[in-house]
Amino acid sequence: MQMDDLDQNIIDLLREDGRQSNQEVARKLNVTAVTVRSRIKRLEQANIMRVVAVTDFAAADFDVLMAVGVEVQNRKAEAVARDLAAFEQVFSVNLVTGLEDIEMLVVAKDFEGLREFLANEVASVEGIRKLSPALALDVLKYQFDSAPLKQESA
Repeated sequence: MQMDDLDQNIIDLLREDGRQSNQEVARKLNVTAVTVRSRIKRLEQANIMRVVAVTDFAAADFDVLMAVGVEVQNRKAEAVARDLAAFEQVFSVNLVTGLEDIEMLVVAKDFEGLREFLANEVASVEGIRKLSPALALDVLKYQFDSAPLKQESA
């Protein structure tokens, strides 16, 4: 599906405030609410866009963010990754190349909660050989609307 400027503008406005009504978006773009509604539906059906609620981990009282590299042994990395993804403290799990097989992002309310999670929950997952945690000292970019959709000019 080809996106045009109107599609991109609708996405940009919803990224700014996903709670805007179709009428508000339409007014800002000088089109009808029916047009906005049909464009959103078309973008969703093409799996280009989803309108979802996202929780900010800091606003949810999580003070610790940690990237954890995971080396896997005697088990498929994908199976280990699926087990890790089931934990509510884990909000991202990726199969990767390099020194680790998996990278995950973990949140915790404090360092004691993080220690308990890694020592009790993560340690119980079969197939983990080694964890390589890296504490996030500062978050410079937290982009939850992950796919950059700006169309390059030809």
